[in-house]
Amino acid sequence: MRIVSWNVNGLRACARKGFARWLEESGADVVGVQEVRARAEQLPDEVRAPAGWHASFVEAERPGYSGVGLYSRRAPDAVASSLGKPRFDREGRLVVARFGRLVVANAYFPKGSGNERDNSRVPYKLAFYRSVFRHLERRRRGGMRVVLMGDFNTAHDEIDLARPRDNRKNSGFLPEERAEIDRWLAAGWVDAFRRFHRDEAGHYTWWRQWGEARQKNIGWRIDYVLASRAAARHLRGAFIWPEVTGSDHCPTGVEIDPAVMG
Repeated sequence: MRIVSWNVNGLRACARKGFARWLEESGADVVGVQEVRARAEQLPDEVRAPAGWHASFVEAERPGYSGVGLYSRRAPDAVASSLGKPRFDREGRLVVARFGRLVVANAYFPKGSGNERDNSRVPYKLAFYRSVFRHLERRRRGGMRVVLMGDFNTAHDEIDLARPRDNRKNSGFLPEERAEIDRWLAAGWVDAFRRFHRDEAGHYTWWRQWGEARQKNIGWRIDYVLASRAAARHLRGAFIWPEVTGSDHCPTGVEIDPAVMG
């Protein structure tokens, strides 16, 4: 079973660059997309309701902003999108689907930089991390096997970005942001990519759109798949697909034994 996450940086724009064809050829069973930046009715039919897929979208109140979507070959048993906190829910950053005992959450974590690049949104970002953590911990303690994927907007370790020294004071690599991921891992969650590629440098999922950053591989690994202990036992592999274009991010994902659902 293949689960894939991709920040598409505008699903309508990505659709014009071949998203529907990529989706069909991805070999995925579940695909989470972030930064949709459109209402469902604004999407082309082949992206809004592709043949052979079940699709769910969560929109932000603000037009052209944020938004997440989830595609699955199998119909989910249930789909939810609320953290019960309007300040988070209004930004359309989470969709959670259940497939038997497997819970798949797709999240678009906020950037902390703010409009003035003054790190003014860091408190909001950290609060969102904690709210998602509590929400999924309840699912995990309830006996579910939980997989969380998405754009975390944080590089966890120095190995996860090309220029750590230059970014220590920038949102995305601040100590307090990195500590949030530490907290998830300390609670038993597994960074799936690092489970299989522990000390490998140069694996990134996002590159700036100028200065030939992608061609030079000057990037950040800020897109993750985390698995609860119970789900991690079923992991069989993890990957990043930097060759896939259409966004300033590339897809990342996992191979997981379908028995995780039973």
